Amino acid sequence: MELRKKLISILTSSMLMSSLFGLTLGNAQTENDDIKGNLLIVGGGLGTSNKDVYEKFIELAGGKDARIGIIPSASSKLKSSNDFKKDLASYGVKSEFVEILPISDHDFSDTEENEMNWKDNVNNSKIVNQIKKLSAIWFVGGDQLRIVNTLRTNGKDSKALQTIWDIYRNGAVIGGTSAGAAIMSNTMITGGDSLGALKGFYEKNIDERNVSEYEPLTVQSGLGFFRNGIIDQHMNERARYARLAISAINYEKEGNFAYGVDEDTAMVVRNKEKIIEVIGRNGVAVINANEARRIGESKKSDKPILENIKISYLTAGDKIHYITHTFEFAEGKYETRGYEYYKFYARPNTGILTPYGRFKNYLAYSLIDNESMQTLKSYIYDKEGKGFEIIFNKEIDTNGYWKYVDGQKDDYSLENVSMNIIPKTFTFSSDKEETSDYQKSAFKTTKNNVNEKIEGSLVITGGALGSSNSEVYKKLIELAGGKEKAKVGIIPAASSKLTSSIDFRNDLIKQGVNKDSIEILPVSNHDFKGTQEDESEWNGNKNSTELVSKINNLNCIWFVGGDQTLITESLLNENGSKSKVLEAIWKVYKNGAVIGGTSAGAAIMSNTMIAGGDSYGALRYGFTESYVNMEQQEGGPVYLEQGLNFFQYGIIDQHFDNKARLGRLIATAYEKGEKNQLAYGIDEDTAMVVNNKDQRVNVVGRGGLTLIDLSKVHTDKNKSSNYKNIIVSVISPGDSVDLLTNEILISNTKSPTRDNEYYDNKVPPYSGAFSPHGLLKNLLAYGLIDNIKANEVKSYSFMEGKGFELTFRKTVETNGYWANTDGQKDDYSILKVSLDIKPINVEIK
Repeated sequence: MELRKKLISILTSSMLMSSLFGLTLGNAQTENDDIKGNLLIVGGGLGTSNKDVYEKFIELAGGKDARIGIIPSASSKLKSSNDFKKDLASYGVKSEFVEILPISDHDFSDTEENEMNWKDNVNNSKIVNQIKKLSAIWFVGGDQLRIVNTLRTNGKDSKALQTIWDIYRNGAVIGGTSAGAAIMSNTMITGGDSLGALKGFYEKNIDERNVSEYEPLTVQSGLGFFRNGIIDQHMNERARYARLAISAINYEKEGNFAYGVDEDTAMVVRNKEKIIEVIGRNGVAVINANEARRIGESKKSDKPILENIKISYLTAGDKIHYITHTFEFAEGKYETRGYEYYKFYARPNTGILTPYGRFKNYLAYSLIDNESMQTLKSYIYDKEGKGFEIIFNKEIDTNGYWKYVDGQKDDYSLENVSMNIIPKTFTFSSDKEETSDYQKSAFKTTKNNVNEKIEGSLVITGGALGSSNSEVYKKLIELAGGKEKAKVGIIPAASSKLTSSIDFRNDLIKQGVNKDSIEILPVSNHDFKGTQEDESEWNGNKNSTELVSKINNLNCIWFVGGDQTLITESLLNENGSKSKVLEAIWKVYKNGAVIGGTSAGAAIMSNTMIAGGDSYGALRYGFTESYVNMEQQEGGPVYLEQGLNFFQYGIIDQHFDNKARLGRLIATAYEKGEKNQLAYGIDEDTAMVVNNKDQRVNVVGRGGLTLIDLSKVHTDKNKSSNYKNIIVSVISPGDSVDLLTNEILISNTKSPTRDNEYYDNKVPPYSGAFSPHGLLKNLLAYGLIDNIKANEVKSYSFMEGKGFELTFRKTVETNGYWANTDGQKDDYSILKVSLDIKPINVEIK
């Protein structure tokens, strides 16, 4: 964790600029020699299960007989070094060949020894001789200043650092995560966030009243193992794109790119080939500020534009030729230019209710792979409304590259998106006018609760289920009786292709289910692309006695994703009654079968089915009675239909994190939900597992489950979408919910955050792609729950001068729970945050 700097008095922009001249290169870095070694630079949050990164590090170190030294100095505890050593052993490295080097300038809080005495070891001949025998060095995360201060004294390299440079030149690999990544470049970013960096660049004097809301940019000299650009880390989670861009403009004068490495991701620098390769689970942002210019200062305008910053984004398998400044995209990725998949009007990225709100996804779905958009906007500002408008443009050299990864998850690489930044002032005021645009829903909810006992279970997945997500697959198979007894029927009706059903079948086979026990059922009302058969002829099968006989022998039914209206049309009769096939599915479900589905296959699970609309459209415009096609799922008012009612305890929504559906679930639950029931929003790659016998929901997978409680909500009868005291909880894998009492049970592996808060900073409004912690769970966790100085956090959603203010507050019932998961990744559960939503007018000048 980086040290938070509070030195307000020195944070003027002139001092930021003058600090450039204080950056000096260490002695070992000044020689322009040929380096035979390589670098493996991880952006933080490295998962123990991230096989690609661990195996690459071990390979570059010389294999499983490699001798590896871990430098623990960045951390406040020795635990992270011990954990990394254990991780290496789990991948086959001999424990006796991995040494935690006694190098530190401070004591560790989790040991009896006083490690402050290790400071002098950096010039100890015994330690130097240890390092000479190593083929790899690893820097753990924490505070990057501690690493530099430990290995350098008065600006001079210690003997230990000189020796690390020697083995690096001769072929050793140097690796590090988080702080261990920050130290890799000559210019080391030591503090700051995107808002603070922009304010420091634009303002002559930073406003000391608000400086605690953001952190101004600070830099100093790093260790310089990577000599061709600035490195930043935690890029995606902390949205550091502006701080990296300003760093590149201010401090990178050699025409190099600047690189922002995501969490659980590595850039592998091959010095001999002059190539960077991206590996891991996310990506590397590449910022080209060489042609960036600041215009407008000499004119009457007092709002100069920072223009023509180019941003690219590379993912696993992509390569960067860092001398020639060219990209090489992985084989199997398809260009999006001229072949855009989407065609919808994308809203500006204004806050936590924006679909695809995180930086990469916002540019990928809303701009690059969207035929309808040439320009996008996002914002960032402080509590007084002083901030910036960020404009993203497609240019002649802009392109995107797409493929599926880990099953059917979209993966994008982006090339040369242009970014302009303009200072703006934002004014928010209450909208006291009646919302004439808002339409209530005319959809009539049918009371379909089943009186008899249901023996079966549900595995309801929020979409983008990874083939590697063994927890979800294992749970589905377990509930179907195990690998030997599972008999699975896959219903393909939602999709436009049969490939998703075939892929799911293959995933089950990989998990050990007998291939002869899995069948794709002929249920569809439309033809599939890429097949010779005309599947539209299957529409008559909904009342087929032969198909009913097949279903009677199954103990697992799975609905693939796509368009949920196609599922209901394929299984309900024209008068809305259940077809014979649907009756058969209900029969096996009552008798103990498990029913599962993903995306559209999750939407159909509740009685009221959400089939279209987004959060802003729901709050501003309400509901619509018409449905055209799947593009309606990307935006606009909410469209509702009759669902299949397998889950009888509330309304379900899916893709909840990536498509930011909090607003639409609240609006739907308020109009169509039952007051004593929760509403459920399921994240991607995550399942809510419903045990009807125990009447309990368990969370399984990789994301969260958002719970909306409207039992205490207050509204304004004369004003639509004006809510007070919505209760929001977000729970994680291992947690559960009692469906009768709505009581939430948190896994006993997590520790409460109340009275043990880790963070102590004020938080600016969450305002778009450059705001850190872009998912709802993370915003509430880092900004509010685990933050002693924050009692509330705000976000906005607006367009064309109209919008909504969201205020999340702590109450006496609010609590948070924290644990490490998959290595040292933070995992939070959040209980009972109060949310108010207020209609507002927005003025931008």
